[in-house]
Amino acid sequence: MKKTNPIGIFDSGIGGLTVAHQITKLMPNERIVYFGDTQHLPYGDKSAEAIKVYSKNITKFLIEQECKMVVIACNTASALAYKEVKECCKNLAIPLNVIDPVVNYTCTSNTKKVGIIGTKNTVTSNVYALKIKELNKGINATSLATPLLVPMIEEGFYKNKISSSIIANYLDNNRLNNIDHLILGCTHYPLIEDEIRQYYGGLVTIINSAKIVSQFVKKTLLEFNLLSTELSENPHQFFVSDYTVSFEQSAQYFFGERINLVEVKL
Repeated sequence: MKKTNPIGIFDSGIGGLTVAHQITKLMPNERIVYFGDTQHLPYGDKSAEAIKVYSKNITKFLIEQECKMVVIACNTASALAYKEVKECCKNLAIPLNVIDPVVNYTCTSNTKKVGIIGTKNTVTSNVYALKIKELNKGINATSLATPLLVPMIEEGFYKNKISSSIIANYLDNNRLNNIDHLILGCTHYPLIEDEIRQYYGGLVTIINSAKIVSQFVKKTLLEFNLLSTELSENPHQFFVSDYTVSFEQSAQYFFGERINLVEVKL
């Protein structure tokens, strides 16, 4: 692996773009190769075996693009397929998930009761609560599945009356009573972070996984002496398994440039 090799990032759709954006914002010399599995989104209601197959195929594709690191920018895939992704990477690339950095951050915060919102698969896996309990038994962790949020965001329904109503309906659930921190357990959710903050009126600390993961990516690249020190002459690359106008528009919104979106069937 070389410092100039790109960072591979994948998600079921546009959510992982929040991670990709934070990575390039924090490390402007890095080039990214992004894969959005739009053909199979959302991952939140797919079987564990299907998600493992999707994740392995995408990881192999990113390794073919000579990526030095593969970031699973999807909580569901991180919860269910990290072992398979790690096996695919071996010594070819550094595998990272979005859950462990957030858990580590949470366990060093001053939280007493943390809420976690995510897809059905992420919440059913109970991965956040179990990992938090392993590191800090003094933290009470409670999870709530919020399955409508990903399709809502993918369809562009956020920062309006529809999204505000759906968000409020979820956050009003008794499971989230008296929390002092809230983990956005899906990389789509930073896109509605402002609406979530508005609901809580500043009384709950919002834990944004995209920012935390980008910091962990930089730390890991430094440890492996793979942080790029020169601005890449090559552009970022964006691939999808099924072309959608909304994905192209979202990528252009995040990166402020016209992108070349390539459809690849894996």
